[in-house]
Amino acid sequence: MSLPLSRLDWAHIQTLLSVADTGSLSAAARHLGLTQPTIGRHISALEDVLGVDLFTRTASGMQPTEAAHDLLAPARRMHEAARQLELSAAGAAHAETGTVRITASVFMAHHVLPAILARLRREAPEISLELVASDTTENLLFREADIAVRMIRPEQLDVVTRYVGEVEMGLFGHRDYLERAGRPKKDADIKAHDFVGYDRNDQIIQGFRDAGFAVDRTFFATRCDHQTAYWELVRAGCGLGFGQAAAGRADPELEEVQLSFPLPSLPIWLTAPEAIRNSKLIRRVWSALESELTSFVDRRPAQ
Repeated sequence: MSLPLSRLDWAHIQTLLSVADTGSLSAAARHLGLTQPTIGRHISALEDVLGVDLFTRTASGMQPTEAAHDLLAPARRMHEAARQLELSAAGAAHAETGTVRITASVFMAHHVLPAILARLRREAPEISLELVASDTTENLLFREADIAVRMIRPEQLDVVTRYVGEVEMGLFGHRDYLERAGRPKKDADIKAHDFVGYDRNDQIIQGFRDAGFAVDRTFFATRCDHQTAYWELVRAGCGLGFGQAAAGRADPELEEVQLSFPLPSLPIWLTAPEAIRNSKLIRRVWSALESELTSFVDRRPAQ
């Protein structure tokens, strides 16, 4: 197919890719931050320029036609080239002011980063900050974020990473719950307690098994995969639950349950696209995050 490049609109190419990837006009609209009618107009305009039908509407969503499939590979190459251009331009920028978008896990975004970002704003009011609280892995190369604070080592290519340290974990319960249910005196006593667990994530189940406790999903009387909602269930007295030790020890409503075996810690990694890591703006925010998070993980519980 010969493409009339002079008549192609890059926004329409982005819409083509988004509809193909999400399978619906509404999902593409949410992804691109546009309205559904606008997405529909983009597709119609692109079909007019190319002279082909690009999608068929089915019960399962918008299905790309054969003509659309032929266009997706070169469209993705255009998309990647545009992203690389954007990254290179951002990396070459000398400005020390602007906006930096940071992504972190829901728990880190709620309980750790607000105080850090508030201090950064006081020290550098010329920098605007965007915080994305998400337990999904944002694609840094597509500029869904500039800097990521992650609890797993990134494996994405063309990014730079820095290991910051380990976050200590602990087992906690609300003091009223422990008054009612009793405080465990030895490890085996915890099996008689209510626990807040994850719903579909089996991480806590596996942790129990590694410690020699054969439990399954039914062991947990209350279950939730959302980190902050999980923590609020513990704080409300639904049972014992695991969380970052610093957050639990700082909460006067919670008591820590001591165990004879160590709990796994969580690593913290800072990550940014290699192409923008050395821009003055990104380097300034990166340095602040690295310093603050290093101080955070170096904290030790009071003796």
